[in-house]
Amino acid sequence: MRIAIASMASRPSEFSDDDRIVELLRARAVDASVEVWDDDRVEWRDFDLVVIRSTWDYARRREEFFTWADKVGDRLHNPVPLVRWNSDKRYLQDLDTAGLHVVETTYVDPGEPAPVIERDSVIKPTVSAGARDTGRFGLDQIDQATKLIAAIGASGRTAMVQPYLPSVDSEGEIAIVFIDGEPAHALRKRAVLRPGEIAPVRADPVGAAEAMYDPHLVRAATATEAELESATAVVAELARRFAGVPLYVRVDQLHDNQGVPVVLEVEAVEPNLYFDQAPDSAHRFADAIIARGASLS
Repeated sequence: MRIAIASMASRPSEFSDDDRIVELLRARAVDASVEVWDDDRVEWRDFDLVVIRSTWDYARRREEFFTWADKVGDRLHNPVPLVRWNSDKRYLQDLDTAGLHVVETTYVDPGEPAPVIERDSVIKPTVSAGARDTGRFGLDQIDQATKLIAAIGASGRTAMVQPYLPSVDSEGEIAIVFIDGEPAHALRKRAVLRPGEIAPVRADPVGAAEAMYDPHLVRAATATEAELESATAVVAELARRFAGVPLYVRVDQLHDNQGVPVVLEVEAVEPNLYFDQAPDSAHRFADAIIARGASLS
């Protein structure tokens, strides 16, 4: 069996688990390698399975990325329809319609006026990654918030306006990683946005917010029953919508002002799965990749 782990050129070592996954696959007698998704020299048809991992430059080249994904076809995991859907955060509308608890969101399309903002808010694009073009604003910073909405619209993207939930400061986000439809491990991530600023980003090929490079940003955690139930419902909805469980997905949640877990993001394209915080999960992931590849043979 030949398996490719799809990555990007100049992938930063701070984030990538790619080499670790290849090592585990090779230890299981699998011919595995890391391949750059936009490298024209790669013969993708020679692989039995292609697993998207650290393709963190895709959001800036979305159509080019999907041309590549379509070329790989059914061997790509997560599957192309799920990846397309998940690449635009308007998927939160679909989850809301399905009856899941998601963070309240107002969408502002290019050319539309900014909504009335009456509380501390987070502004970000529906298509982005690594907290790029993302800001947190209080009621005394409405002008800054409006300017960011306009700038996102001017770039041809839709802006999202969400309430800033205080639980991110007191508790942090809870992220639950699922492998082949089953919960594998949970993480706590501290707040990455400071009041009144657009997150500063690093000038490298990833271009993620500086806070993302902090080695102490995320720590291992134990999810509550309510958090696990909420995240599991999301994965079940993905399985229903796309006729099969994702190979991997990370569900990020916060608690609303009533203490109820709400879905902040669902990451099924190229999420960092933080295997350094849960080494056993890396072994589970390698086994799941092999099983997925075998099912396609």
